[in-house]
Amino acid sequence: MSRGGPEDPRAARTRERLRRALLDECAERPLAEVGVAALVRRAGVGRATFYVHYADLEALAVDACADVVREAVEALHAWRGRPDPVHAPPALAEFFASLAPHAALYRALLAPGGGGPLGRVLNRDLRAYSLRERELAGAADAPLVASAVAATFAGVLADWLHGLLEADTADIADQVWQLLVALHASR
Repeated sequence: MSRGGPEDPRAARTRERLRRALLDECAERPLAEVGVAALVRRAGVGRATFYVHYADLEALAVDACADVVREAVEALHAWRGRPDPVHAPPALAEFFASLAPHAALYRALLAPGGGGPLGRVLNRDLRAYSLRERELAGAADAPLVASAVAATFAGVLADWLHGLLEADTADIADQVWQLLVALHASR
């Protein structure tokens, strides 16, 4: 991260320029073919500036994709009242549909089964949110179910992105939703 801290507007602008440049580069070529030199040129910053903010390209890529993690967590919790056990909330289908423009980058960071650097962030954040929600509700076995929810979602998402699961965005949203509802109901 930046030495200027997260509140430093200059550092935030620089990180945003680097994230945007990476997404633009990855729209043209795979992450493995993106170099720091081309990236900093596109971002309009110096190479040293890049390394002030990020240890390497993977760290930048995970940061650039962090929004997908936040969107996933929000989409999974975008319902109120009693959940429909069959159909996912519209936000979840919209989330899956939103992945297309940067799917190759997500595949590079999210290994089949839900591993990889983006998978670790997704699992950590989703588990923390699920654990907090289950504890607030006084649900039994909150840590166990939160872990199962995070692992299930990360694994299904990764396998779908890698083409190991054949389903359109609406179907995969409904299928993963049904799994998650069953996990919550089982405890």
